[in-house]
Amino acid sequence: MPRTLTDRQQRVVFGVLVVVLVAFGIYLSIGGFGGGDEQADGGQGQQQADGGNAGAEEPGAPATAVPSPIPTTDVEDMQVLDWLPLSEDELKAAAATAQGFAEAYGTIDYTAPQEEYFASLEELAADDYAQTLAQSSGAGALWDEMAEKETVAQGRADIESIRSFSDDSVVFVVKAQSIVENEDGADENLGDFAVTVQKARGGWQVYDFQPADAGNLGGQR
Repeated sequence: MPRTLTDRQQRVVFGVLVVVLVAFGIYLSIGGFGGGDEQADGGQGQQQADGGNAGAEEPGAPATAVPSPIPTTDVEDMQVLDWLPLSEDELKAAAATAQGFAEAYGTIDYTAPQEEYFASLEELAADDYAQTLAQSSGAGALWDEMAEKETVAQGRADIESIRSFSDDSVVFVVKAQSIVENEDGADENLGDFAVTVQKARGGWQVYDFQPADAGNLGGQR
C-alpha cells in the first residue's frame, strides 16, 4: 500500500515542481532547443543583409539622387565659332592662304621667266606640292605662244565656302579668275577649286589644289 506523504513533504515537492516549471519556461523564452539560435542568427543575418543593401536601389526604382541640370544657352546667344576646332583668326589666316594661292595661280606674266611664276606658288605651298603643280600646269605648254603676244594675266579669287575642316586642315572652295591684259582684253573664269591648306611652320600652306568637283577632303596625305 503506497505511503502517503505528509503535509510538509507535499509542500516541498510542490515547491520543487514550481521551480522546475519556472526554469523550463525561462529556458524556452530564451530560445531553447536551438530555435532561439536560429531565430537570433536569422535576425542578425537579416540585419546584415539589410545593412549590406542599404543605399542600393532596386532595378527600375526611382532615383533618389538630386538631379543637376546642365546649363543651356539660348539660340540667340550661341557662339558658333566656339564649337569649331579652329579660332576665327586661324580660319581667316587659312582662307587668306587659299585665296592668295588661287590668285597667284591665275596671275601670269608670260614675258617673265617661268621660274618667277612658279616661285610665287611655292611661297604659299607645301615644300613638294608647288613642284608637282608646276609639272602638271598647262601654263608651261602655252608659255612661248603667250610670250610672243606679251600676255599678262591678273589672277583674282574669292572664297565661296568651307568644304571640310579638322584641327590642322581646312578645305575651301574658291572661285578663281584670270584676266588677260593684251590687245584682246579677254578674261577667263578658271572655275571653282578645292584648296586644301594645312598648318605648317606657324602658319598655313597649300597642300592640294584641284577642281572643286574632284572632291579633295583635306587632312589626307
